[in-house]
Amino acid sequence: MPKPDYDERPILVFWETTKACLLSCKHCRAEAIDHPLPGELSRSESLAFIQSLGDFGKPYPVLILTGGDPLMKQGIFDIISAARERDIPVGFSPSVTPNLNAISVQKLKELGVSTVSVSLDGATPHSHEGIRGVSNHFVHTLDAMKLLVSHGFKVQVNTTVMKNNVLELPLIAKILKETGVSIWEVFFLIKVGRGTFVEEIPRDAYEDVMHFLYDASKYDLIVRTVEAPFFRRVVSWRKAGELPPMYAPGALYAKLSTQLKQLLGEPSSSPRAQSVGTRDGKGVVFVAHDGSVYPSGFLPYSLGNIRTTPLVRIYRESPILRAIRNAAFRGRCGVCEYRDDCGGSRARAYAAYGDLLAEDPACVYAPATAGQFGVSPTLQDAGTVRL
Repeated sequence: MPKPDYDERPILVFWETTKACLLSCKHCRAEAIDHPLPGELSRSESLAFIQSLGDFGKPYPVLILTGGDPLMKQGIFDIISAARERDIPVGFSPSVTPNLNAISVQKLKELGVSTVSVSLDGATPHSHEGIRGVSNHFVHTLDAMKLLVSHGFKVQVNTTVMKNNVLELPLIAKILKETGVSIWEVFFLIKVGRGTFVEEIPRDAYEDVMHFLYDASKYDLIVRTVEAPFFRRVVSWRKAGELPPMYAPGALYAKLSTQLKQLLGEPSSSPRAQSVGTRDGKGVVFVAHDGSVYPSGFLPYSLGNIRTTPLVRIYRESPILRAIRNAAFRGRCGVCEYRDDCGGSRARAYAAYGDLLAEDPACVYAPATAGQFGVSPTLQDAGTVRL
């Protein structure tokens, strides 16, 4: 397959079809409500947007329908049908509510949706429902996962890592394996929306979690990260079988990895940790319920609106997106040898500094050429250690 040209087209277009949602999850980027907001794209505007995605040319980007809850978007099945008629691949990210049932799942299958994602943010009712705010939501989520698997979907589970659930990650991995889930997409908290009030993991815990996720990918589970692109650096080190000793994982990793083996036994596959070099604004773009365009759903920096400017033009011509795709970053990210494959979380940089081209404050890596920023030690003089 030829390497995607991210200057020409994204591979993923996330569309927040509606703000309406019956849940009020503590960490959500969206200020979701139980009814559509004024200004939501109308049916005709929605269908016109679907048609405009063809302007990117083939291969068309995958359209990820999210929210809110896309099952609360009026005419959602007509929208999916219009996309599939144009050969636009569709992924679906519903909330686990009574709207996600055998009837709606069967309809999604008939319309040609291949991948459906749901969220599981804890390994117990206490932890998951403490975030979701709905009684019995844990068991309903497990039932939804089983229902989707039974209908032949490629099922993705999204988990947001926070301070109060990080120790449950091995147990969540076990649940996914037992349920037949194909993909584990692990989100790292960005303090936007309701997530402003949720506590992140400590900065020095990120590397440990990255190494654990690499281990988890050796259990025939595709593992991806969101807003932690430095996972790609860790994957590169681990696949090579060596890493600088000052970046060797610590006690948290040892605890998580040990429990993972206790729960699932020895690894059963080659690593399936995905490390595609996309990032907010490079291969990924987000369209809000009112047509506003952002580099991602976690980066509230407006690039324009599809009501006045076609998405293809915004994506290709936006100066800020061009800077992101050219890895024109500041701080450590700007001089890092991984700045193209990784590039840091643009959303976290913006949340921390108000500058979406700044360095990612969660990354602990000190590039070899970063002396001008007072950062040490360096990779070149570090030696290596086996893991």
